[in-house]
Amino acid sequence: MKVTSVEKKEKSTVELTIQVEADVFEAAIQKVYLKNRGKINVPGFRKGKAPRKIIEGMYGTGVFYEDAINDVYPAAYEEAVKEQGLDDVGYPKMEIVEVGKEGFTFKALVSVRPEAKLGEYKGLTAPKEEAKVTDKDIDEELKPYIDRATRLVSVKRKAKKGDTAVIDFEGFDNGTPFEGGKGENYDLKLGAGMFVPGFEEQVIGMKAGEEKDIDITFPEDYHADLAGKAVIFHVKVNEVKESQAPEVDDEFAKDVSEFETLADFRKDLGDKLLERKKSQAQADFENAVMEQLVENMECEIPDGMVESQTDRLMDDYAMRLQSQGIGMDQYMSMMGMTPDMMRASAKPAALKQVQMELALTAVAKAENITVSDEEYEAEIARMAEQYSMEADQVKAIVPVDGLKKDLALQKAHKLVMDSAKEGKAKKKAAPKKAAKKEEEGEEKPKRTRSKKKAEESAEE
Repeated sequence: MKVTSVEKKEKSTVELTIQVEADVFEAAIQKVYLKNRGKINVPGFRKGKAPRKIIEGMYGTGVFYEDAINDVYPAAYEEAVKEQGLDDVGYPKMEIVEVGKEGFTFKALVSVRPEAKLGEYKGLTAPKEEAKVTDKDIDEELKPYIDRATRLVSVKRKAKKGDTAVIDFEGFDNGTPFEGGKGENYDLKLGAGMFVPGFEEQVIGMKAGEEKDIDITFPEDYHADLAGKAVIFHVKVNEVKESQAPEVDDEFAKDVSEFETLADFRKDLGDKLLERKKSQAQADFENAVMEQLVENMECEIPDGMVESQTDRLMDDYAMRLQSQGIGMDQYMSMMGMTPDMMRASAKPAALKQVQMELALTAVAKAENITVSDEEYEAEIARMAEQYSMEADQVKAIVPVDGLKKDLALQKAHKLVMDSAKEGKAKKKAAPKKAAKKEEEGEEKPKRTRSKKKAEESAEE
């Protein structure tokens, strides 16, 4: 392997031109030939016994080139990056320049870790919402308990909106029953909009024991077999039920909680809600401060770095889905999404995470933040206790450098937050208009800053 040229490109990328010598390429071709000859049929030879020259004569001298290149270039790329001392942070873009018996040459566009230029990072100011809980908020917290304690009670009257009608039904298309159009003792919540438009409205007013035919026209965007069709449903109401909510009093509190009185139960709900609001207010404050940190940073982030982080987010999400027994393909089908759509939805969060990591890394460097062996061992002990593992098991799984880097970033985050202040956010200064030299008509170059482009993902 020989690097024949190194050229710096825009957005923290470097283009390497890498040459792989003939002997290395020849060895790779021979390896591919030996691996694949058993799959190639050549007249006059037993399967797997045809000489390489015969196969190349039939299919062309380059028949094994593609597989040989794929076998060689990853190691050649890694060696070239190491030789040039590049800190690659993303998947390279490869382009074959020349290939033949004398070897092959390829170009690799390498995404390298960018140097972030910090702006202001101490004393950042952001608003922090005051956490308050009202009686109305507590009423909302009570609703799930009331809903769970609500019972359906049979009534002897006509069904009205909000009731549940227990019905038998069967649909007919020109007098013929159609598939999926029949049900027995079905609990239909009137007004919920769960049936075809117009169905529930015609059940309202019926009472137990009553039967009637309902005229329905399916929407044009319905299932292909029934889209736009006028059909008849024969419906019989077996029972009408109304929801009866419990009396919200001390007895209710005893039934649904550990408290003896409603007042104590409401107080507990309010206290817990207040803690959640405080936590959310603090999280929002920290996010606002970190966004300012990123806004004040100058950095050209290579696309490859964002793509790599997007891959990690996609892999993490797929693992979380799998733990719930759902495959990624199944999830995308349920959500009506494609792989490209999934990646597009993950990219803003990936970009934000990359920006944050670069900014905090720059803070750690500016403040000479380090992680001692004692701090490292303490974190290993904490993780071991959290996951019920031995410390040596954790060390075997978690790379030392990666963990120390994470701890350094946590220190940098704490440093920024410890100096942050609550208040009105500082307005970012508008860019100054470039002064023009009247004599030459030249304009001073503008300095660009990285922009906030992402919403934070719900799982992060």
